[in-house]
Amino acid sequence: MSKFILTACLSACLTTGYAQITLPAASPAATVAQQVGLGTVTIDYGRPSLKGRTMFGDRVPYGKVWRTGANKITDLTLSEPMTIEGKAVATGKYGLYSIPAADSFTFIINKDANAWGAYDYKAANDVVRLVVKTEKTPTKTETLTFEFVDLTPASAVLQMRWENTLVRLNIADDADSHVMAQIKAKTSAATITTETYYSAANYYLDTNRDLKQALVWANKVLEKSNEYYDYHLRAKILARSGNCKAARADAQMSLDLSKKAGDDAYIKNNEKILEDCKL
Repeated sequence: MSKFILTACLSACLTTGYAQITLPAASPAATVAQQVGLGTVTIDYGRPSLKGRTMFGDRVPYGKVWRTGANKITDLTLSEPMTIEGKAVATGKYGLYSIPAADSFTFIINKDANAWGAYDYKAANDVVRLVVKTEKTPTKTETLTFEFVDLTPASAVLQMRWENTLVRLNIADDADSHVMAQIKAKTSAATITTETYYSAANYYLDTNRDLKQALVWANKVLEKSNEYYDYHLRAKILARSGNCKAARADAQMSLDLSKKAGDDAYIKNNEKILEDCKL
């Protein structure tokens, strides 16, 4: 073997050896997801740290498009249509760019979810721009953090913290219209399950809708099922309707059955109806 070939082999072996070294990421990737209404909001992003540096207004300049994280563009994925800061955004995966300013943040939801950084950002692909005020925090956040706070069944706040800056995006799903559409379709179907009747009655009760209709559905449930939670549902509807005599009868039946089943939560809930509905 010639010296040239031997040198080439050694070089290839060394190069291959170096290529196999895996190092920890300086800005680790992270995913945070939250159910909002009937859908899920997911954020995929790289998490840079301050490491003694000044970010906003320096390493992350004001007035310039930023990837809203490190490495690849931060991704925002919606499994259902949502409203973000009151603006409708369709189901899909988006790039979440931003433009920092001294007292505000402009979040840009863009069709390009695969860009590396903001180098190839194209305004023509913008879906919507959302301008929100920034808040100053008393303590520094070392590592860029996205989190969901202020949760309700159909809304959440997506919060971004870094350095002494805090920004918030209000996200909501019009779950009620989706649920009502389902109720209309499923209660009009040729065959209806007791689960459909139960869910429809319970939703009408929870959202303070037509209690007479809720009672009709609760009666349909009890025609085919006599579990303690079925009696409890009708007891709640009757109590809300002011029919305490009938409510107490159902609550007592549910209480007796829930004691046999050992369900402490239903025992307490039935006792509450009996207490609140004293004759």
